[in-house]
Amino acid sequence: MRAAFTVLLIALLALPAARAAHLAFVVDSRDAAVSVVDMDSKQQIRTIPMLREPHHLVLSPDQKSLIVGDTVGNSLFFLDPHDGALQKRITVADPYQLQFSPNGKFLTVAGNARRQIDIYDAASLTLLHRIPALTIPSHIAYTPDSKTVFVSLQGTDRLVAISTATGQELWKAKTGPTPAGVLYDDGRILVGIMGANYVQVFDPADGHEVTRIITQAGAHNLFLTPDHTQVWVCNRVAGSISVIDAKNFTPVRTYRITGGPDDIDFAADGKVWVARRFTSTVAVLDPRTGDYHLIKVGNSPHGLWLNTHLHNG
Repeated sequence: MRAAFTVLLIALLALPAARAAHLAFVVDSRDAAVSVVDMDSKQQIRTIPMLREPHHLVLSPDQKSLIVGDTVGNSLFFLDPHDGALQKRITVADPYQLQFSPNGKFLTVAGNARRQIDIYDAASLTLLHRIPALTIPSHIAYTPDSKTVFVSLQGTDRLVAISTATGQELWKAKTGPTPAGVLYDDGRILVGIMGANYVQVFDPADGHEVTRIITQAGAHNLFLTPDHTQVWVCNRVAGSISVIDAKNFTPVRTYRITGGPDDIDFAADGKVWVARRFTSTVAVLDPRTGDYHLIKVGNSPHGLWLNTHLHNG
């Protein structure tokens, strides 16, 4: 009897551990919810209710929480990034866009409606600095040393640079109409100009314009590929994605994806997940062929994140 039990125990221990679920989290702004999608079956499996109007989400520096900002609900929802279980909810003013600094010490929140930029201590979520922003602070990027944070101001066509240590404005640069996505890469700041058809490139030291990269109408958000060789630009008005070389800014390819492409994320299998803001779907793009598969989610999908980053990290 004991021998049989020992054999059974050894057999059980030899079994492979259960594979963690490969999940995509999609923020459905107008449904006040987050859709959870099984990446393998490409089916929405459940929704996580929010309060009023969530938009963006970010992984905590310790990778223990996926944080969703409910803008109108003035709340941050902390979810388990492995399965979406709610960990806690805290009150934070107008968290439209939120990003942690590279060193994990700061959390910057762009208060789109309240016209303010808040810098928090990332560990305690104590408010360190509140910087008034005349109209519509939108997207966020940092320098690699975390000393400076850049925020686009959509209503005044400006890009502002702020010291994370002091909260002081370092410079403010004139942009094209309705600046949106901000990306720091290789000593340059790139800004998607949603009211036009280009990406504007700035020197992060003083904010002077370096060049412009022509894309298509409604250049909105910018994403650096995992290997840092390309920048993908979602042209929300044109219904396309422009791929440009990250070093010399030359065009590589354009993908036609209608429905207002907005936030994207890169999967480990090479596919690219795209939130289609004007439809209730996410597109899973095969960049080799340009073909994509549509997944039904909630209304006005915006922020998007894949938990396969955890498994590969």
